Amino acid sequence: MEELVNRVSEKTGLPQEQAQSAANAVIEFLKERLPAPVGAALSSFTGGSEGGDATGGLMGQAQNLTGGFGGFGGGN
Repeated sequence: MEELVNRVSEKTGLPQEQAQSAANAVIEFLKERLPAPVGAALSSFTGGSEGGDATGGLMGQAQNLTGGFGGFGGGN
């Protein structure tokens, strides 16, 4: 989660606190719209893995749940 907040801050020029709020808003939006298993993986990812790779970790979890997105994102 920390890496996601850092990237939002870098890309937008927002202070860390505002970048955190923006990241949380996007995560909540996605959890409402994604299929339940992917939303659960997102919740798991954001719940306590600070300092992890935001994109790789989440994509890896999502690929495991969906069988690799049918070839998208490097899945089989």
